[in-house]
Amino acid sequence: MKQIRTTCAYCGVGCGIRAEVTGERSVTIKGDAEHPANFGRLCSKGTHLGETVSLDGRLLHPMIGERQAGWDEALDMVADKMRDCIERHGPDSVALYVSGQLLTEDYYAANKLMKGFVGSANIDTNSRLCMASAVAAHNRAFAEDVVPVTYEDLDDADLILLVGSNTAWCHPVIWQRIEAAREARGTKIVVIDPRRTETAEQADLHVPVVPDGDVALFNALLAEMGCRGLVGEHALPRPLPQAGGENGGVSVETFATLADLVAAHPRMVTVFSMGANQSVAGTDKGNAIINLHLATGRINAPGMGPFSMTGQPNAMGGREVGGLANMLASHLGFSDQERADVAAFWQAPRMCAGPGLKAVDLFRAVHEGRVKFLWVMATNPAVSMPDAGFVREALARCETVVVSDVIADTDTAKFAHVRLPALAWGEKDGTVTNSERRVSRQRALFDAPGDSRADWAIVAQVAQRMGFAGFDWANAAAVFREYAAMTSLAVKHDKVLDLTDVAGISDADYDAMQPFLWGGRHPMAGRAMKIVPVEARTRLADPAFPLRLNTGRYRDQWHTMTRTGLSPTLAQHRREPLLEVHPDDAAAAGVLDGALARVISASGASIFRASVTDAQAAGQVFVPMHWTDAMASGGRGNLLPDQSVDPVSGQPGFKNNACRIEPVASDWRAFLVQRDNVAPPGLVWWSRSAIAGGWLYELAGDGAVDADALLPAGQRIEAVDMARGMRRLAVLGDDGALKAALYVTRRGQLPAREWISGQLGTAGAALPELLAARPSTPAPDRGPVVCVCHGIGAMEIMAVAEKGAGTVAEVGKACGAGTNCGSCRPAIARMLREWNEACVEPAQ
Repeated sequence: MKQIRTTCAYCGVGCGIRAEVTGERSVTIKGDAEHPANFGRLCSKGTHLGETVSLDGRLLHPMIGERQAGWDEALDMVADKMRDCIERHGPDSVALYVSGQLLTEDYYAANKLMKGFVGSANIDTNSRLCMASAVAAHNRAFAEDVVPVTYEDLDDADLILLVGSNTAWCHPVIWQRIEAAREARGTKIVVIDPRRTETAEQADLHVPVVPDGDVALFNALLAEMGCRGLVGEHALPRPLPQAGGENGGVSVETFATLADLVAAHPRMVTVFSMGANQSVAGTDKGNAIINLHLATGRINAPGMGPFSMTGQPNAMGGREVGGLANMLASHLGFSDQERADVAAFWQAPRMCAGPGLKAVDLFRAVHEGRVKFLWVMATNPAVSMPDAGFVREALARCETVVVSDVIADTDTAKFAHVRLPALAWGEKDGTVTNSERRVSRQRALFDAPGDSRADWAIVAQVAQRMGFAGFDWANAAAVFREYAAMTSLAVKHDKVLDLTDVAGISDADYDAMQPFLWGGRHPMAGRAMKIVPVEARTRLADPAFPLRLNTGRYRDQWHTMTRTGLSPTLAQHRREPLLEVHPDDAAAAGVLDGALARVISASGASIFRASVTDAQAAGQVFVPMHWTDAMASGGRGNLLPDQSVDPVSGQPGFKNNACRIEPVASDWRAFLVQRDNVAPPGLVWWSRSAIAGGWLYELAGDGAVDADALLPAGQRIEAVDMARGMRRLAVLGDDGALKAALYVTRRGQLPAREWISGQLGTAGAALPELLAARPSTPAPDRGPVVCVCHGIGAMEIMAVAEKGAGTVAEVGKACGAGTNCGSCRPAIARMLREWNEACVEPAQ
């Protein structure tokens, strides 16, 4: 079998993959040992990409309403609607909302169409939700959106500060690199985060800053370094932060320890991510971090610098080609000269006059009717935008909604008048740029299924139908050549971005392209940099909503789960969306661990399963961002944040919103294993997660249990215990294989899910075993899966601990847990610590 080198579909680390196609829609995935981003390492999501390449749920044909259409009809309709909207209401009545899931070539085509030919800069990207504040901070400090370090600087650092980054979960391959630096050179690790995440548990120091306390903390650090003589007088910002002042709610002792570490380790890298960016003060946070590095001279040398870690695989590529509404392609702005140069390069007939609407404002304009034509590409704003209920209202009001996507029935696609089938990962061909500015190829593994097409080609064909010249590219290589040539304008305007040496690349060399870095290891060396004074700001308290809400990612899921939600392996880590809440706050609200609870904000409400834990700070709660209407009746984290944004970057403040919680009661609880995807009606709660051969549902409801609405037709067997309020049903097919099983209780406990889930689609179990949901001869209890990569459970890890494996490395050697992606190693370390504490005899 031929191996194809490509890149991962997920985060901004940009890991290289060697993929071996083993069937029509099957592939074996391994890390690319030669790729400089990961050197063969992959996280759990990348490792199990092969479980997500089926055609389940795919959009395979253009759809107009609910009617299948041909490409010519669909593209004609899109072009006609866009042209008519421009003629009647002007170019600003049209908008595109795009995605870091697009390849650079896709992004470039969309940006060129909007800004140069439609004549509006109303094209923004979901990267606005994760990286826009870092972009703004870079532009203020460096006069360009440039990350001034590379991954090599992590290898050379003596101190790494992780700010608002649960790195072990969200960027596991980078976490492995950080762990390796600690092992090799004793690198100290500090986590600055309101939550005690699994990353924080493994750090040398956890600094539990209050929500949005980062600016105050870094200003205080800068002032303290000034007091210690580590800052040149000429480098201090004005006004000068005051030593001993407000420091983000950190204790005196913790701050002193942090300051000592910073003072003692000049080779320092500060990694900041969504926890810092997704804030109404995100840009100031980025500049506060950069200020500390500039004032202490900790930049432009090995092991030093501020490092913005991107969330999506091509957020950086989108930033290069102007995917954000407030920039032009090639890192250019909207000065008269820059606009003129871009217009001349594109031969643009209708160059936009200035910046367009950023994401939150864009959907507000849709809601108000100012934007009447919206084209959404490769993203799901009905779930991912803040105040998502408002966004749904906006989509419902819009005259024309076009959605280009790979999935037929996303929450956003439900509002589409036209749906266009795009290529998915494994079918796309183009380039991406990772967090360290490294350009890599993403290559096709499979033929395009159905009628699906590349996003750049769809954009080009609409542009041609509108009569626009300059969109007649033959392939992705031709688009890349044009973009690379356009970076000559960046060079003209004294930018670092420069791809002109590959502007003449042949198709064959494009196909064979090796990963390369633009800008060099330290691109800001010798260039002017600016300290930007920033002041701490806080969000006002609201007595009606006394808790502070934080939202974020789970270890093994991605965005709105349209891809990872298909993987039975990845579903094992968190099968339901959890509300993480401190015991004191749970007790005050009457919320019990494992029960249902409602989170309420001024913007909306949603139900979650409660997880009561002292790892969550008192006064704060956390919920995930991933769940959609397709996956649950609740768990909709982004219904809750309001529309507040950073005033500079326009990035929403997902990380610090006011809320309250309350318990949710039901008459009965149940779980269901089912081959087919169903949407249970009229329940208090349901959620589903993938298992081999079907789905596992968690259910809760009031009144009678409508088994007929939940179970398919077939041979039905049933057991009822009225005294205990228990009912169990199994449905067999004509072949004797299990089609579905439902287990209900009103007062007692439900059986374990694992064994019965494994029986779905098989005919090996006896009827009493199916009703009991356990085999007659019990198998060893593996416990909850901890290491997803190798399928190793908690009890298996404890078994090797009992035999003397006392460290994470020894556990890995004994049973393999934690030896692939490493994202479970913090959990293993915690288990070992708790085991050792339990084994210590109390003092007499």
